[in-house]
Amino acid sequence: MKARWLAVAAACGVVCAQGLWSAPAATPAAAGKPAANLLTKAQAGPMRVVEEIIYVTRARYDDSHWYANIGYYCDDENKKAYAGNGAPDIGKLCKWNLRTGQVTVLLDAQGGSVRDPQVHYDGKKILFSYRPSGTDYYHLYEINTDGSGLRQITHGPYDDYEATYLPDGDILFVSTRGKRWVNCWMTQVGIMFRCDANGQRITQVSANTEHDNTPWVMPDGRILYTRWEYVDRSQVEYHHLWVMNPDGTGAMVYYGNMHSWIVMIDAKPVPGSDKVVACFSPGHGVNEHAGIATLVSPQLGPDSKAAAVPLHKGKHIRDPFPFAENCVIAAQDNKIVLLDGSGAVETIFTHSANEPLHEPRPILARPREPVIPHRTVPASHTGRMILADVYQSRNLTGVKRGEIKKLLLLESLPKPVNFSGGPDLTSFLGTFTLERVLGTVPVEPDGSAYFEMPANRQIFFVALDEHDLSVKRMQSFTSLMPGETMSCAGCHEPRAQTPRESRPGPALQALRRAPSTIEPFAGYPDVIDLHRDVQPVLDRACVPCHNPQKPEGKIILTGDLGPHFSHSYFTIIMHKLVADGRNGLGNQPPRSLGSSASRLLKLGDGSHYGARYTEREWRMLWLWIESAAPYAGSYAALRNEKQQQLAGRAAGVALSALAPIQHSRCGGCHNGQPNGLPINPTHYDIDKRRAQAHRPTAQYERLLTDRDPYARYGPDILLNLSRPELSKVLLAPLSKSAGGWGWCGDVFQSTQDPDYRKLLLAIRDAKNILEAEPRYGTPGFQPNRQFIREMKRFGMLPENYSPGQPVNFFALEQQYWRSLWHYTPTP
Repeated sequence: MKARWLAVAAACGVVCAQGLWSAPAATPAAAGKPAANLLTKAQAGPMRVVEEIIYVTRARYDDSHWYANIGYYCDDENKKAYAGNGAPDIGKLCKWNLRTGQVTVLLDAQGGSVRDPQVHYDGKKILFSYRPSGTDYYHLYEINTDGSGLRQITHGPYDDYEATYLPDGDILFVSTRGKRWVNCWMTQVGIMFRCDANGQRITQVSANTEHDNTPWVMPDGRILYTRWEYVDRSQVEYHHLWVMNPDGTGAMVYYGNMHSWIVMIDAKPVPGSDKVVACFSPGHGVNEHAGIATLVSPQLGPDSKAAAVPLHKGKHIRDPFPFAENCVIAAQDNKIVLLDGSGAVETIFTHSANEPLHEPRPILARPREPVIPHRTVPASHTGRMILADVYQSRNLTGVKRGEIKKLLLLESLPKPVNFSGGPDLTSFLGTFTLERVLGTVPVEPDGSAYFEMPANRQIFFVALDEHDLSVKRMQSFTSLMPGETMSCAGCHEPRAQTPRESRPGPALQALRRAPSTIEPFAGYPDVIDLHRDVQPVLDRACVPCHNPQKPEGKIILTGDLGPHFSHSYFTIIMHKLVADGRNGLGNQPPRSLGSSASRLLKLGDGSHYGARYTEREWRMLWLWIESAAPYAGSYAALRNEKQQQLAGRAAGVALSALAPIQHSRCGGCHNGQPNGLPINPTHYDIDKRRAQAHRPTAQYERLLTDRDPYARYGPDILLNLSRPELSKVLLAPLSKSAGGWGWCGDVFQSTQDPDYRKLLLAIRDAKNILEAEPRYGTPGFQPNRQFIREMKRFGMLPENYSPGQPVNFFALEQQYWRSLWHYTPTP
């Protein structure tokens, strides 16, 4: 491929030298000024055949996230996420002639938006995304490079964008046709699809529950793209470069999946090189993908930080496009800049209007990459996975060969709605997605496994020992296309390794038989809900000793509700009775996550005051823990903005009534210090907790433990909004003789104490505020209007369904998930 690129460049250079190329532009940067020095050098070298460059203008969208520029916000469908929240855009597709300096407007969207142009292999057509003025959806369009022949390619109530031509004549693009929402934000998700040149035969080629972005064809025919993912790890740190075949098979990391706090996006191959240039957008990414243009080499493997070399410092650029390692154009404000790799950045063109400029690309013919044959079998509903050696891992210290007997297969489930940057009622600072339990497959004595997996679904594994306890948990995901067979060397193995060659014996033991089929857990739900499935176990085995009337060990495990969560769930999480990813870093040590690290299972083996779970109870708790210990087993529980504000208001009413009482009667012990009771209702605000949870710092390591004051004084344990008179904040200071716990002495000597009465009334007021509509986990709960709206839009509910009609949201959500299985090509 390198030879092909060089041959084309050489041929073009001959043509240009024969007179079709005139002197370099004299005034590209600004009228009356000489050409930039870097451009002069580039035109004598890598850019010598470049005569015209296309670009688009587009107003910035309001959201700070790099992806939140499509569709509408979940809470309010009238609030648009694209430019200016739906205000008229300044979209234009333009062409700049380097020789004459002339700018030609190929398409003026006249209030609409234009984005993501790519020039066809023949150099005569441009593929781009276009949202006409007054409409809500981006679709794929094509236009000739002279501005003629505009035609629409895709249609429908979805956003189609970031498209790339494929060498076989098809188109690969990102789309919201996957019908899912960002797991930690309020906008929709785009994942990869492909279609033919006329927008027909649309096929999903990604199983991601989060965004795929900026796909581009590599010289070998594979697709380079950005994958954002978080499976039991931080939602803001892992968005890196991946590759796959154009049919979705062979997905694997290209660079960076072990490194946090960089969004690697807008990556493109460097002609005549095996390297790529990407924009490294800092932290959790910047609006419009802004960042530092970075040269990435695959030679050192996907984990080496030395493999990524920044090409400049200082002010961010956007949309880098490489001609060579030392010749990269990019957008910056309303300009096109040129980088030479030495750190120099020079403006080579300024758009006359003060309009943000995006996505500069040259108008050039180029050779087609090799066509990779399709490896899918559309009629198949499964693929096959070969694991060579489960013990080949970079973080498996202390695990002996032979310990791992099975793999548990789990599926991350997409969200039909989402309303916040936190997990809300899915968990408290833990998982953002529900995890469906698929079942187990065997691991052979040599560490190999061979099994079938459902096609095009986001799946990950947990290695289990002979007692079904977790040994190692995968904190990424894999997926197989229909009929695909994929193999991996091990679990979290260094990606430059191949399967161990030194192991004696014949071929892998797992390959001596037919692939295993997943063994499900018959008789158990595949998605676990705390109220429906776990609380009954706690009620029988734990609550007799851990309830408001008998709080042994100062632990309460009843299902009574606080402002957000139940007392049982809050206690289990805050006292670390279960171990989950905690929104931290990935690839955690063996036996540090899941069932083997969760004390809740041990407490029912008879060693804790004789408490014993039945076999079914143990398995139910095990399933819950291994599926990330969620609070709500349905996304119907996710609260819209009004509902979240209502919960905050309810907590505020009760805690505001507590504040003066604490000042006057409790301050001697509870003075607002780190070990004291918070006075300010927002002192331990849940959203602030979430913000702190993004990094596993030493400070965060002290959170979520029984030494953390929030474990004892958080509103979800302090306030009982199911039975207000049983609130901890009332019983702890109430004299034993009056029916209290007397933990604080006799602050309240009787229930007639005026302060006791004020506080009780305030807690009752808080209860009434939250019970204006039935809450999740209580009889009569029904999903909010946004959940119903999306289920209608996705075809799960009829259009004539009226909000307020009873609906089995568990069954409805299962119907929604199943509708996404193995997306069938459309005619």
